Amino acid sequence: MAVDLHEQILELRRELLSMGALVDQRLGAVIHALMRSDAEGAGVVQRGDQDIDAFDTRVEAMSVRLLALTHPVAGDLRAILASIRIGTEFERMGDLIRGIAKRSRKLAESGAPAPPPLLIELGLASRTMLSDVLAAFANSDPVLCRRLRRADDRVDDLQKAVLLDLRERFLNPTEDIDHAIHWMTIAQRFERLADTAVAVAEDVIFLVEGNVVRHTPA
Repeated sequence: MAVDLHEQILELRRELLSMGALVDQRLGAVIHALMRSDAEGAGVVQRGDQDIDAFDTRVEAMSVRLLALTHPVAGDLRAILASIRIGTEFERMGDLIRGIAKRSRKLAESGAPAPPPLLIELGLASRTMLSDVLAAFANSDPVLCRRLRRADDRVDDLQKAVLLDLRERFLNPTEDIDHAIHWMTIAQRFERLADTAVAVAEDVIFLVEGNVVRHTPA
């Protein structure tokens, strides 16, 4: 059966954009749950990872089928290879968000105080990175992708500030150490989310330009 390669590549792109939008929605929901100490909301996010996994499975299956049936070259081959990588990165983001939701639920159920403001700022900065990389992918914008690679330094600085704040809490006998440990783990996952957004940006640069920029200075 003949395969319309270009139409199938467009379908791959639509799947990935829908998958990315779902990841972005879940990240927004888990930040909201963390801010509000909403155990139920965090639980919903924690249990809802299957939809992202299903997207990842479909993207991989579609990509493998196209590689097997069409023997793509040049830009078409880059599009398929980049799609596989981007799908994997989005799925990894889903796993990180699920982990944040699990910790947020435990914090809420234990009656933890409001999270440190810097932690929320870090989460919002990570979400901005994700939103920007989705826009860059949708618009095939390598300039925005390169800007995102440089913007990751701000997220790294925020994570360091959060960790310094939490280490001071460890020295305060009135602080609950379990809460600080949960917040520290959430901070690490927010930072990894931003790193993963940068990886997607690098995939988009490869898709658009054919340049491999991983492991090169931003």
